[in-house]
Amino acid sequence: MFRRRMRAAFRRMLEDSQLFQLAIQMELRALRAEMAARTPDNPALKGFKAYSQFDEDGVIEEIFGRIGGGATFLEIGCGDGLENNTHYLLLKGWRGMWVDASSANIERARANLPQTVSLDIVQQLIDLANVNELGRRYLSQFGQVDFLSIDIDGNDLHILKAVLKVLRPSVICAEYAAKLRPPIAETVEYDPVRAWTGDDYHGASLQAYAVALPDYRLVACNLCGANAFFVRNELAHHFVSYSIVELYQPARFHLCPLKVGHPPSYKFLVAALKARHSPAR
Repeated sequence: MFRRRMRAAFRRMLEDSQLFQLAIQMELRALRAEMAARTPDNPALKGFKAYSQFDEDGVIEEIFGRIGGGATFLEIGCGDGLENNTHYLLLKGWRGMWVDASSANIERARANLPQTVSLDIVQQLIDLANVNELGRRYLSQFGQVDFLSIDIDGNDLHILKAVLKVLRPSVICAEYAAKLRPPIAETVEYDPVRAWTGDDYHGASLQAYAVALPDYRLVACNLCGANAFFVRNELAHHFVSYSIVELYQPARFHLCPLKVGHPPSYKFLVAALKARHSPAR
């Protein structure tokens, strides 16, 4: 136990060090230069981090900047809301639903954020038996969804395919198993109580997503190799068509400790939600 604590403490010290953060920034500049040379229209070139895990905030902003619109979201696997793909969207005036299986995550989000019609915070382990009900609940509150994000470390593709029978998002962000390069198309066997065991058996490969989503086109993968972005085919003309091989990014999870400014808090979001729903004076 003592050794594990020491290793964890050392890792935190390393990630907090200026030299470590400088090394990440230097690697990112080199990766973006390489990406710009190979796929100059790639939305991932516009990636930045505000409240996302890595650079997803910027990729999402770039995609919706091209296709227009965007006001509603559903995030399945939202965590506690401090670091996810839709915190930043809420700050920009979007509305939607956060869903997470962890009672601790949801309790923390509910304890820190005001209850408003802009955000429904749901504690539920999503499986094939209840995902349609979740979709109908979403429709009744928010109408059709513009942006769908899913990151549940297991049955991601199974749940995504099921929810698409109810919802029709313009853009999908899904975590993929980056170790499995195209053209390998693999997904985990469905298990309603699946939990990630910390190894590489999770989710689905990028090729598996592309095969399973005929109504969508892959337009980007973020530089750390965690998330893939798909847009509906009728919106795909806003993007240069690159192959899956060209857009695939390998696992670079060592980049995820990237720090941007001070540690995140709920405070700006609390103020924004209160201001949005306070009675006019």
